[in-house]
Amino acid sequence: MISKSDPEHTPAAHDRAESRFATLTFEREVAAPLSALWQVWTAPAARTIWSAPTPSVVVEFLEADTRVGGREVSLCKSEGQPDIRCECGWLELQPELRSVNYEVISSEGVTQSAALVTADFSGTDERSRLVVTVQLSAQAENMEAGYRQGFNAGLDNLAGAAKRTMVLQRVIRAPRSIVWNSWMNPEALPQWWGPDGFSCRTKRIDLRTGGEWVFDMIAPDGTVFPNHHLYTEVRPEERIRYTLLWGENGPKHADAWASLEAQDGATKVTLGMVFSTAAEFQDAKGFGAVELGLQTLGKLEHFITSR
Repeated sequence: MISKSDPEHTPAAHDRAESRFATLTFEREVAAPLSALWQVWTAPAARTIWSAPTPSVVVEFLEADTRVGGREVSLCKSEGQPDIRCECGWLELQPELRSVNYEVISSEGVTQSAALVTADFSGTDERSRLVVTVQLSAQAENMEAGYRQGFNAGLDNLAGAAKRTMVLQRVIRAPRSIVWNSWMNPEALPQWWGPDGFSCRTKRIDLRTGGEWVFDMIAPDGTVFPNHHLYTEVRPEERIRYTLLWGENGPKHADAWASLEAQDGATKVTLGMVFSTAAEFQDAKGFGAVELGLQTLGKLEHFITSR
Protein backbone atom coordinates (compact mmCIF):
# COMPACT_ATOMS: atom_id res chain seq x y z
CA MET A 1 0.00 0.00 0.00
CA ILE A 2 1.35 3.45 -0.97
CA SER A 3 1.85 5.86 1.89
CA LYS A 4 0.25 9.29 1.48
CA SER A 5 3.51 10.79 2.72
CA ASP A 6 5.54 9.12 -0.07
CA PRO A 7 6.64 12.10 -2.22
CA GLU A 8 6.98 9.95 -5.33
CA HIS A 9 3.35 8.86 -5.19
CA THR A 10 1.47 11.94 -4.09
CA PRO A 11 -1.30 13.31 -6.37
CA ALA A 12 0.96 16.23 -7.29
CA ALA A 13 3.74 13.88 -8.36
CA HIS A 14 1.22 11.83 -10.36
CA ASP A 15 0.02 14.99 -12.13
CA ARG A 16 3.61 15.94 -12.96
CA ALA A 17 4.20 12.51 -14.49
CA GLU A 18 1.02 12.71 -16.56
CA SER A 19 1.89 16.21 -17.79
CA ARG A 20 4.86 14.77 -19.66
CA PHE A 21 2.43 13.06 -22.04
CA ALA A 22 0.13 14.97 -24.37
CA THR A 23 -1.80 14.60 -27.60
CA LEU A 24 -1.74 17.78 -29.67
CA THR A 25 -3.75 18.51 -32.81
CA PHE A 26 -3.04 21.19 -35.41
CA GLU A 27 -5.23 21.98 -38.42
CA ARG A 28 -4.65 24.17 -41.46
CA GLU A 29 -6.81 25.05 -44.45
CA VAL A 30 -4.50 25.95 -47.32
CA ALA A 31 -5.32 27.82 -50.54
CA ALA A 32 -3.23 25.42 -52.63
CA PRO A 33 -3.76 22.12 -54.45
CA LEU A 34 -3.35 18.92 -52.49
CA SER A 35 -0.39 17.93 -54.69
CA ALA A 36 1.46 21.12 -53.72
CA LEU A 37 0.73 20.71 -50.01
CA TRP A 38 1.98 17.11 -50.03
CA GLN A 39 5.20 18.06 -51.81
CA VAL A 40 5.87 20.96 -49.45
CA TRP A 41 5.31 18.65 -46.46
CA THR A 42 7.58 15.85 -47.72
CA ALA A 43 10.16 17.17 -50.22
CA PRO A 44 13.45 17.96 -48.42
CA ALA A 45 14.03 21.06 -50.56
CA ALA A 46 10.69 22.49 -49.43
CA ARG A 47 11.05 21.42 -45.80
CA THR A 48 14.21 23.52 -45.51
CA ILE A 49 12.14 26.58 -46.48
CA TRP A 50 9.36 26.42 -43.89
CA SER A 51 10.75 24.42 -40.96
CA ALA A 52 12.34 27.30 -39.02
CA PRO A 53 9.71 28.67 -36.60
CA THR A 54 11.10 32.25 -36.60
CA PRO A 55 13.58 34.24 -38.74
CA SER A 56 16.06 34.23 -35.84
CA VAL A 57 16.30 30.42 -36.00
CA VAL A 58 18.41 28.62 -38.59
CA VAL A 59 17.65 24.99 -39.42
CA GLU A 60 20.55 23.01 -40.89
CA PHE A 61 19.67 19.67 -42.50
CA LEU A 62 22.30 16.97 -42.08
CA GLU A 63 20.32 14.09 -43.61
CA ALA A 64 17.09 13.93 -45.59
CA ASP A 65 15.72 10.65 -46.89
CA THR A 66 11.97 10.91 -47.37
CA ARG A 67 10.89 7.32 -47.87
CA VAL A 68 9.56 4.64 -45.56
CA GLY A 69 12.50 3.58 -43.41
CA GLY A 70 14.42 6.76 -44.19
CA ARG A 71 15.25 9.47 -41.72
CA GLU A 72 15.81 13.20 -41.53
CA VAL A 73 18.30 14.81 -39.15
CA SER A 74 18.44 18.56 -38.60
CA LEU A 75 19.96 21.08 -36.20
CA CYS A 76 17.92 24.01 -34.97
CA LYS A 77 20.33 26.87 -34.25
CA SER A 78 19.62 30.03 -32.27
CA GLU A 79 22.30 32.52 -31.24
CA GLY A 80 23.42 32.06 -27.65
CA GLN A 81 21.55 28.78 -27.24
CA PRO A 82 22.69 25.15 -27.55
CA ASP A 83 21.80 23.48 -30.84
CA ILE A 84 18.59 21.43 -30.83
CA ARG A 85 18.88 18.16 -32.74
CA CYS A 86 15.80 16.69 -34.38
CA GLU A 87 15.74 13.17 -35.76
CA CYS A 88 12.70 12.22 -37.84
CA GLY A 89 12.07 8.68 -39.11
CA TRP A 90 9.42 8.04 -41.77
CA LEU A 91 7.13 5.13 -40.85
CA GLU A 92 4.32 5.56 -43.41
CA LEU A 93 3.95 7.60 -46.59
CA GLN A 94 0.69 7.43 -48.54
CA PRO A 95 0.99 10.20 -51.14
CA GLU A 96 -1.56 12.98 -50.64
CA LEU A 97 -3.31 10.96 -47.91
CA ARG A 98 -1.16 10.37 -44.83
CA SER A 99 2.33 10.41 -43.39
CA VAL A 100 3.51 9.02 -40.06
CA ASN A 101 6.90 9.67 -38.54
CA TYR A 102 8.64 9.52 -35.20
CA GLU A 103 10.52 12.54 -33.92
CA VAL A 104 13.22 12.64 -31.24
CA ILE A 105 14.44 15.99 -29.90
CA SER A 106 17.75 16.27 -28.05
CA SER A 107 20.22 18.90 -26.93
CA GLU A 108 23.86 18.44 -25.95
CA GLY A 109 23.39 14.68 -26.20
CA VAL A 110 20.39 14.57 -23.82
CA THR A 111 16.98 13.48 -25.13
CA GLN A 112 14.32 16.12 -24.51
CA SER A 113 11.28 14.42 -26.03
CA ALA A 114 9.95 11.77 -28.38
CA ALA A 115 6.79 12.01 -30.44
CA LEU A 116 4.71 10.20 -33.01
CA VAL A 117 3.52 12.61 -35.71
CA THR A 118 0.58 11.71 -37.97
CA ALA A 119 -0.40 14.03 -40.81
CA ASP A 120 -3.69 13.53 -42.68
CA PHE A 121 -4.33 15.26 -46.01
CA SER A 122 -7.48 16.00 -47.97
CA GLY A 123 -8.48 18.51 -50.61
CA THR A 124 -9.06 19.42 -54.24
CA ASP A 125 -7.26 21.14 -57.09
CA GLU A 126 -7.91 24.49 -55.43
CA ARG A 127 -7.83 24.01 -51.65
CA SER A 128 -6.41 21.45 -49.26
CA ARG A 129 -6.53 20.58 -45.59
CA LEU A 130 -3.87 19.26 -43.24
CA VAL A 131 -4.50 17.76 -39.79
CA VAL A 132 -1.41 16.96 -37.74
CA THR A 133 -1.66 14.87 -34.56
CA VAL A 134 1.34 14.77 -32.23
CA GLN A 135 1.52 12.14 -29.49
CA LEU A 136 4.19 13.58 -27.24
CA SER A 137 6.33 12.00 -24.53
CA ALA A 138 8.48 14.67 -22.88
CA GLN A 139 11.57 14.12 -20.73
CA ALA A 140 12.29 17.83 -20.25
CA GLU A 141 10.14 20.59 -18.81
CA ASN A 142 7.86 22.81 -20.93
CA MET A 143 8.12 20.63 -24.04
CA GLU A 144 4.36 20.71 -24.66
CA ALA A 145 4.40 24.51 -24.88
CA GLY A 146 7.43 24.36 -27.14
CA TYR A 147 5.71 21.88 -29.44
CA ARG A 148 2.60 24.03 -29.64
CA GLN A 149 4.61 27.12 -30.50
CA GLY A 150 6.93 25.35 -32.95
CA PHE A 151 4.24 23.45 -34.86
CA ASN A 152 1.93 26.44 -35.09
CA ALA A 153 4.69 28.64 -36.47
CA GLY A 154 6.02 25.94 -38.80
CA LEU A 155 2.58 25.11 -40.21
CA ASP A 156 1.88 28.79 -40.82
CA ASN A 157 5.14 28.91 -42.79
CA LEU A 158 4.18 25.71 -44.63
CA ALA A 159 0.79 27.12 -45.64
CA GLY A 160 2.48 30.23 -47.01
CA ALA A 161 5.03 28.18 -48.97
CA ALA A 162 2.35 25.86 -50.38
CA LYS A 163 0.46 28.85 -51.80
CA ARG A 164 3.45 29.78 -53.96
CA THR A 165 4.45 26.22 -54.95
CA MET A 166 4.11 24.76 -58.43
CA VAL A 167 4.22 20.99 -58.94
CA LEU A 168 4.60 19.29 -62.34
CA GLN A 169 4.54 15.52 -62.78
CA ARG A 170 4.91 13.08 -65.67
CA VAL A 171 5.41 9.33 -65.92
CA ILE A 172 8.14 8.65 -68.48
CA ARG A 173 8.28 5.29 -70.19
CA ALA A 174 11.91 4.55 -69.39
CA PRO A 175 13.91 3.14 -66.45
CA ARG A 176 14.99 5.59 -63.79
CA SER A 177 18.69 5.20 -64.63
CA ILE A 178 18.08 6.35 -68.21
CA VAL A 179 15.97 9.33 -67.10
CA TRP A 180 18.65 10.31 -64.59
CA ASN A 181 21.46 10.06 -67.13
CA SER A 182 19.50 12.20 -69.59
CA TRP A 183 19.05 14.86 -66.90
CA MET A 184 22.53 14.86 -65.41
CA ASN A 185 24.53 14.60 -68.64
CA PRO A 186 25.94 18.06 -69.49
CA GLU A 187 25.63 17.34 -73.21
CA ALA A 188 22.09 15.94 -73.02
CA LEU A 189 20.40 18.38 -70.61
CA PRO A 190 20.59 21.46 -72.88
CA GLN A 191 19.12 19.45 -75.76
CA TRP A 192 15.72 18.95 -74.12
CA TRP A 193 15.43 21.58 -71.39
CA GLY A 194 12.76 24.18 -71.97
CA PRO A 195 9.30 24.39 -73.57
CA ASP A 196 8.50 23.49 -77.17
CA GLY A 197 10.41 25.66 -79.62
CA PHE A 198 12.93 26.94 -77.05
CA SER A 199 16.65 26.23 -77.17
CA CYS A 200 19.47 26.55 -74.64
CA ARG A 201 22.82 28.31 -75.04
CA THR A 202 25.18 27.17 -72.28
CA LYS A 203 27.91 29.34 -70.79
CA ARG A 204 28.99 27.01 -67.96
CA ILE A 205 27.63 23.67 -66.79
CA ASP A 206 28.73 21.57 -63.80
CA LEU A 207 26.03 19.10 -62.73
CA ARG A 208 27.04 18.14 -59.19
CA THR A 209 26.39 19.23 -55.62
CA GLY A 210 27.87 22.72 -55.42
CA GLY A 211 27.86 23.03 -59.20
CA GLU A 212 25.96 25.36 -61.50
CA TRP A 213 24.45 25.81 -64.95
CA VAL A 214 24.64 29.27 -66.47
CA PHE A 215 22.67 29.47 -69.72
CA ASP A 216 20.30 31.44 -71.89
CA MET A 217 16.91 30.14 -72.90
CA ILE A 218 16.05 31.38 -76.36
CA ALA A 219 12.39 31.64 -77.37
CA PRO A 220 11.13 30.88 -80.89
CA ASP A 221 10.96 34.63 -81.58
CA GLY A 222 14.60 35.09 -80.51
CA THR A 223 13.90 36.56 -77.06
CA VAL A 224 16.71 35.65 -74.64
CA PHE A 225 15.98 34.66 -71.03
CA PRO A 226 19.18 34.48 -68.89
CA ASN A 227 19.16 31.65 -66.31
CA HIS A 228 21.43 30.45 -63.52
CA HIS A 229 20.86 27.18 -61.65
CA LEU A 230 22.81 26.53 -58.44
CA TYR A 231 22.82 22.84 -57.44
CA THR A 232 22.65 22.38 -53.68
CA GLU A 233 22.06 18.61 -53.68
CA VAL A 234 22.52 15.85 -56.23
CA ARG A 235 21.44 12.44 -54.97
CA PRO A 236 22.05 9.96 -57.83
CA GLU A 237 18.89 8.55 -59.42
CA GLU A 238 16.73 10.02 -56.63
CA ARG A 239 16.60 13.80 -56.55
CA ILE A 240 18.17 17.11 -57.48
CA ARG A 241 17.80 20.31 -55.47
CA TYR A 242 18.71 23.66 -56.95
CA THR A 243 18.12 27.40 -56.81
CA LEU A 244 16.86 29.36 -59.83
CA LEU A 245 18.32 32.82 -60.37
CA TRP A 246 17.31 35.47 -62.89
CA GLY A 247 20.53 35.49 -64.87
CA GLU A 248 24.07 34.88 -63.69
CA ASN A 249 24.25 35.69 -59.95
CA GLY A 250 20.95 37.52 -60.30
CA PRO A 251 18.03 37.67 -57.84
CA LYS A 252 16.54 34.37 -56.71
CA HIS A 253 13.47 33.30 -58.61
CA ALA A 254 12.62 30.00 -56.87
CA ASP A 255 13.85 27.04 -54.86
CA ALA A 256 13.35 23.93 -56.95
CA TRP A 257 13.74 20.18 -56.91
CA ALA A 258 13.28 17.20 -59.20
CA SER A 259 12.62 13.72 -57.85
CA LEU A 260 12.60 10.42 -59.73
CA GLU A 261 10.54 7.41 -58.60
CA ALA A 262 10.73 4.01 -60.27
CA GLN A 263 7.31 2.62 -61.28
CA ASP A 264 7.23 -0.83 -62.94
CA GLY A 265 9.93 -0.07 -65.46
CA ALA A 266 8.82 3.54 -65.94
CA THR A 267 9.82 6.65 -63.98
CA LYS A 268 7.57 9.17 -62.25
CA VAL A 269 9.23 12.58 -62.46
CA THR A 270 8.16 15.33 -60.05
CA LEU A 271 9.38 18.86 -60.63
CA GLY A 272 8.61 21.27 -57.79
CA MET A 273 9.25 25.00 -57.38
CA VAL A 274 8.64 27.26 -54.40
CA PHE A 275 8.67 30.77 -55.85
CA SER A 276 10.34 33.50 -53.83
CA THR A 277 7.16 35.57 -53.58
CA ALA A 278 3.45 35.06 -54.12
CA ALA A 279 3.58 37.72 -56.85
CA GLU A 280 6.21 35.76 -58.79
CA PHE A 281 4.11 32.63 -58.47
CA GLN A 282 1.04 34.41 -59.86
CA ASP A 283 3.10 35.93 -62.67
CA ALA A 284 4.47 32.50 -63.57
CA LYS A 285 1.00 30.99 -63.65
CA GLY A 286 -0.23 33.90 -65.71
CA PHE A 287 2.26 33.39 -68.53
CA GLY A 288 1.58 29.64 -68.62
CA ALA A 289 4.43 28.20 -66.55
CA VAL A 290 2.47 25.03 -65.79
CA GLU A 291 1.81 24.27 -69.44
CA LEU A 292 5.34 25.25 -70.47
CA GLY A 293 6.85 23.12 -67.69
CA LEU A 294 4.82 20.11 -68.78
CA GLN A 295 6.09 20.68 -72.32
CA THR A 296 9.63 20.51 -70.92
CA LEU A 297 8.96 17.13 -69.31
CA GLY A 298 7.39 16.01 -72.59
CA LYS A 299 10.57 16.98 -74.41
CA LEU A 300 12.55 14.93 -71.90
CA GLU A 301 10.45 11.85 -72.67
CA HIS A 302 10.73 12.44 -76.42
CA PHE A 303 14.52 12.88 -76.10
CA ILE A 304 14.76 9.52 -74.31
CA THR A 305 12.34 7.46 -76.39
CA SER A 306 13.62 8.74 -79.74
CA ARG A 307 17.18 7.61 -79.16
